[in-house]
Amino acid sequence: MKSEPLSYLGKDGGPWEIFTEQVDRVVPYLGRLAPLAESLKRPKRVLIVDVPVRLDDGSVAYFEGYRVHHNTARGPAKGGVRYHPEVTLSEVMALAGWMTIKNAAVGLPYGGGKGGVRVDPRKLSPGELERLTRRYTSEIGILLGPDRDIPAPDVNTGEREMAWMMDTYSMNVGRTVPGVVTGKPIALGGSLGRRDATGRGVFITAAAAAEKIGLQVEGARVAIQGFGNVGNAAARAFHDHGARVVAVQDHTGTVYNEAGIDPYDLLRHVQEFGGVRGYPKAEPLPAADFWGLPVEFLVPAALEKQITEQNAWRIQARIVAEGANGPTTPAADDILLEKGVLVVPDVIANAGGVTVSYFEWVQDFNSYFWTEEEINARLERVLRNAFEAVWQVAQEKKIPLRTAAYVVAATRVLEARALRGLYP
Repeated sequence: MKSEPLSYLGKDGGPWEIFTEQVDRVVPYLGRLAPLAESLKRPKRVLIVDVPVRLDDGSVAYFEGYRVHHNTARGPAKGGVRYHPEVTLSEVMALAGWMTIKNAAVGLPYGGGKGGVRVDPRKLSPGELERLTRRYTSEIGILLGPDRDIPAPDVNTGEREMAWMMDTYSMNVGRTVPGVVTGKPIALGGSLGRRDATGRGVFITAAAAAEKIGLQVEGARVAIQGFGNVGNAAARAFHDHGARVVAVQDHTGTVYNEAGIDPYDLLRHVQEFGGVRGYPKAEPLPAADFWGLPVEFLVPAALEKQITEQNAWRIQARIVAEGANGPTTPAADDILLEKGVLVVPDVIANAGGVTVSYFEWVQDFNSYFWTEEEINARLERVLRNAFEAVWQVAQEKKIPLRTAAYVVAATRVLEARALRGLYP
């Protein structure tokens, strides 16, 4: 009997449709596990919550929140929480699915989870944002726990929001539970190296890919889309290793300087003015022209569906290292493959954040904390080993790195699923 499609998504499946298409592409390489691949196209559980918040003027506003567990065959759900006015259920489901693949590809003992609230946090005061975070945490509290579901920062959330989430969960259960979230402040059990881990991981995997094709990082040109936590950390890592960051794009505009942009100086400008627009040491560039720049490395580190069949043909980069989740559509993937552009997929390129989140979780359980040098060394070892495993599969099967990463990850997830069996 054929399984029925998911009834709660419309005809346009959105980001979830991209994820399921990526799963479909890997099925022919799964051998005896292929029949179980359908389980990857169905999230384990989906929670939609109402998040009422009393505003500073005394009125009450209502926001829509989500928490999704995609797959927990290999361990508790792990994934971030994003605040964005265009968050949808399809997006959160896809992000949870990508977390399942990411955790398995890197070898972490987690399943995939993700959360989000449909809100523009810039329109809320700090007090309103705290009340929103605490109410959302309470509403999804039935899913949370250090051995059940461990949130982390994502778009428009950070250490502050994780502190509020940890405190809210702890107050509700009557004891302090540092390991219920990761990405916390150091003073609350956070890990050294966590803030820059995702961007650092983008550089590590991009450099590993460059080694495979004989491309030098030193002197290479880099274009980065998005200059939030991931984009600016990646920019600094490339800069520190001798590369030239020639272009940066964010929601305010695009700046370009062929001689190179100092990301430390640009970061100071962004902190003062709220974006890269108007940066005096670079020229403004039309947004569409960003994709056609002649560079060695292109790092999309903003949101999903940024590289599409409309702009993929313009890309001249040798390597695309995906700092964001799902920035490249399947149709764009095909174009980049035809053009000979090497894509380091999100599920390994931006896995540095969840890897150091895992380190944080382990440190919280043991109440023993490592030095930043230890963390960075372990991060590099984990990511380089993961990249090497994916590269070998890609070479053996003559498939793109994204498909190879899915082969590695799906095999691990579905093997666990097969060994556990079906209850009851």
